Amino acid sequence: MEKKRLSVILKKLEHTFLAGEGEKEISALVYDSRQISEGCLFVAIRGANFDGHSALPQAIEKKAAAVLAEQIEAPLLLACEAAGIAVVQVQDTRYALGLAAAAWFGDPAEKLFTVGITGTKGKTTTTYLIQSVLQHAGIACGLIGTIEVDNGREHIPAVNTTPESYLVQEYFAQMAANGCKAVVMEVSSQALKMHRVAGIHFDLGVFTNLSPDHIGPNEHADFEEYKYCKSLLFSQCAVGLVNGDDPYAEEILQQSRCSAVERFGFAEGNDYRAAEVQLVQNSGALGVRFQLSGWQAGDGSVLKQVEAPFPGRFSVYNALAALAVCKHLQVTAGDAQAGLLRAHVKGRIEMLPVSETYTLMIDYAHNAMALKSLLETLREYEPGRIVTLFGCGGNRAKSRRYEMGEVSGRLSDLSIITSDNPRSEEPLEIIADIINGMQKTEGAYVEIPDRREAIAYAMHHAQPGDVIVLAGKGHEDYQEIRGVKYPMDERVLVKEILEADGDAAALKRMQAKYPALFA
Repeated sequence: MEKKRLSVILKKLEHTFLAGEGEKEISALVYDSRQISEGCLFVAIRGANFDGHSALPQAIEKKAAAVLAEQIEAPLLLACEAAGIAVVQVQDTRYALGLAAAAWFGDPAEKLFTVGITGTKGKTTTTYLIQSVLQHAGIACGLIGTIEVDNGREHIPAVNTTPESYLVQEYFAQMAANGCKAVVMEVSSQALKMHRVAGIHFDLGVFTNLSPDHIGPNEHADFEEYKYCKSLLFSQCAVGLVNGDDPYAEEILQQSRCSAVERFGFAEGNDYRAAEVQLVQNSGALGVRFQLSGWQAGDGSVLKQVEAPFPGRFSVYNALAALAVCKHLQVTAGDAQAGLLRAHVKGRIEMLPVSETYTLMIDYAHNAMALKSLLETLREYEPGRIVTLFGCGGNRAKSRRYEMGEVSGRLSDLSIITSDNPRSEEPLEIIADIINGMQKTEGAYVEIPDRREAIAYAMHHAQPGDVIVLAGKGHEDYQEIRGVKYPMDERVLVKEILEADGDAAALKRMQAKYPALFA
């Protein structure tokens, strides 16, 4: 990055100079004290475990050009003045970092059509549906979410659902440089609370649904705070697209500054309305088909019947949200439908095309609530059996294990209990806890600690009409054992099992969907 004047970086910020002035040249924008360097602007962030203000002496020692702080003690202020360091005071350095980062990277959001998605469930799938439709329509689209960042050239594994504001702006700048015309991103309640999307005025904001979640230490104090934080997205977007069927939809809009709001759902009064839902089963894959009203593209084409390659009623809502977004980008009806059918979300009801007689899928369901929702959805398809393969993570509450065991025992025809991420615990002890929950039910189960062997058992004992769920790992491609992450991708394990079996037809189908696995 070229140097920028401090005044340029601060152009959209309310601020006060306590020392120095705005003509200083800044060589880097830094919010991690370990990266303080000569000539940088250091932003002192108050974190849960570390207060960046305590690193101001390091900024002096390492000859930073300027510091951005909420408060500074008199001796430190005098030391900064003596060292020729500009001191800028703001009310909230987290908020300030977002606006400063936008300016530092040249306001990249203004070069992109920006879509932010918030809600308890459905954010990840909806982002991928939107990206799939837009790319099929020839609109290069970046993505930021729980699984990864796609900057238009490379896929970067995600650490947080929504990265720190500096990284968001950096990714936006990369996307613009790589030819992206749009970006779709998940916006978590924590991100809104911590100002990670400060400085972004979204073209579209999307609300999927709301239910109690993320309530506890270092997250949200209660449901009211959680709901309020979700609502903040609509204070910084031009048009709001909301699930009109959700009981909290109107409360979510209480902070709205949108010039327009459109609603989607099943109920009358929604702008985009689904009806006559049908469950679709094709060669080991599950999906939904529904009738749509209210959707007409800019070229006059009308989309009346929609099919999505994901099962369940919630998939209809995700598809409606995606279609509502893509209408605003002038996507035609044909491209909208074709793009939905091409969508693929790693680790979210991800169908592995290994058989035409049974269904094998990977899903991230790693707690009782998510597993219950998934298994109840799959039961609607009246499978021969539901076979659920899962484990539980180590160094987590034991209650999770009892609950998952009980849910699988009640809703599965067969549970295959195996290892997940044992971390520092013994896998057999975790499995024993799961079985304690399982034994509250009459559900059948087998215990196979090695996950590869467990998957092989599930595939080799599959019966026609079965739905086999590999639950818990989802998009993760590792297994964590005693502080070490070992490579373990369930797609790779399935491929290896098929190779050992000599199943050429299944391998051919897998190669068509996952060419990178065969490269």
